[in-house]
Amino acid sequence: MKLYLVLAMRKPSFDDAVIAPHKAFLDVLSGKDQLHLTGGFSDGTGGAYVLKNVDTLDAAKAIVASDPLAIHGSSELTIHEWNTR
Repeated sequence: MKLYLVLAMRKPSFDDAVIAPHKAFLDVLSGKDQLHLTGGFSDGTGGAYVLKNVDTLDAAKAIVASDPLAIHGSSELTIHEWNTR
C-alpha cells in the first residue's frame, strides 16, 4: 500500500480559524478511507497526516491542494511518498 506523508508547518501568519475547517477536511478523508494517521506536533509548529488508498503522488498533491491549510495559505504543506518498513 502506498502512503503519502503530508507535513504541515505553520507560517507566522497562521490563523487559528482554519483549524476547524482543516479538521473537517480530515474527517472527510477518513470517511473515504484515505486517512491513515494524523496529529499535531507538541510544540505547536504544525502537524502531519498520512494519506492511504491514493494511487499516485499527483493524486495526493491534488487532495492536499484542497486542504483549508493550503487554500488559506496558513501552513507550508509538503507531500512525500513514504516507503515504510
